[in-house]
Amino acid sequence: MQSIPLDSGVLAFPGALDVAPTGSGLIPRRLPAWTRPQITDMAMEAVVQLPAGVRLALTTSATTVEIDVLLTLIRQVPRELRPAVFDLLVDGALVAQSATATGSVISLGPGRDDVAFEPGPSTTISFTDLPRGTKAVEIWLPAHAAVEFRAVRLDEGAVIERTVPTLPRWIHYGSSISHCVGATSPVKTWPAMVARSVGLEHTNLGFAGQCMLDPFVARTIRDSDADAISLKVAANIIAEDAMRQRPFGPALHGFLDTIREGKPDTPILVVSPIFSPSSEDHAGPLMPGPDGRVVAVEGLPAMRRTSLTMRAMRSAIESVVEVRRGLGDEHLHYRSGLDLFGPADAGDLPDDLHPNEAGNERIAERFAAIAFGAGGPLAGAVR
Repeated sequence: MQSIPLDSGVLAFPGALDVAPTGSGLIPRRLPAWTRPQITDMAMEAVVQLPAGVRLALTTSATTVEIDVLLTLIRQVPRELRPAVFDLLVDGALVAQSATATGSVISLGPGRDDVAFEPGPSTTISFTDLPRGTKAVEIWLPAHAAVEFRAVRLDEGAVIERTVPTLPRWIHYGSSISHCVGATSPVKTWPAMVARSVGLEHTNLGFAGQCMLDPFVARTIRDSDADAISLKVAANIIAEDAMRQRPFGPALHGFLDTIREGKPDTPILVVSPIFSPSSEDHAGPLMPGPDGRVVAVEGLPAMRRTSLTMRAMRSAIESVVEVRRGLGDEHLHYRSGLDLFGPADAGDLPDDLHPNEAGNERIAERFAAIAFGAGGPLAGAVR
């Protein structure tokens, strides 16, 4: 086997906006390097390193590809540790999977301070018996485990070239419902399913628990290449009770203003939250109950009168989009999250907040049709 230097320039990481050196390897991140000093919350930096939608891509004649990785897996106590799954695609087709639970583990308990870290060893992911001849190879990384690359190896004498993206690029911003940390494999996140079904290069900026309309995310989108943009916002703001009615509208306007500074005519679809039984008519914050289902924390009515519910949030988002369209932004569009996942779909919310695999597949099918189908607001990005 021949080792390919990690800094050789022939290894591409589509979906990552930063590949950060660690001293022993490198970690793909889903935000640019310049954002790191502005990320003041450790949880945000942690989810930026969870590589939803990120792939190792290369064009090669190799029939065997090996990667040495140090994983940092997330365990939600009392649930069992879920293995990290790597998907191998050859010329766009899923041909193999490899799963492992070897690595460091962060265990998260029900309380905010119930966090434990257990260091673990690196491991090797190996894919063999690839088709002969030059082909496009992608190894899709797990959405729920940070991946530090230590080495990449190919057959001795195998040809390798850097993969050059050719598809239109779609950037999607959202919460855990877009991050899809519960996906059974990397290609089963709903943004990945949409991108593969429609024929797009996608960047998933879904950040579990961290979709807070951060200005550095807006600047990232503004400065990135994009043929289409979608924003599925506000669920985390309710979950943390992070904004009330007064600041939310201006915050969303400001986020859109920033994107429009660099993308004046790029089509943008703003989607409000999907159905959430616990917070449709109850303000946040949201916390897991003893049965694992998410519930709204009760509070004094006088203190909560300006807090946002899901219904109020949808109305506020729609109003912002309508105002901007009225001022001439004809490339900005709104869609209710209930069109993606509504009350009739609630049976696929195991914790009353996050869709299961069937729910994610339904969201993918509906989003592809609504956004990129004939007459859809982002359809012009599809070749």
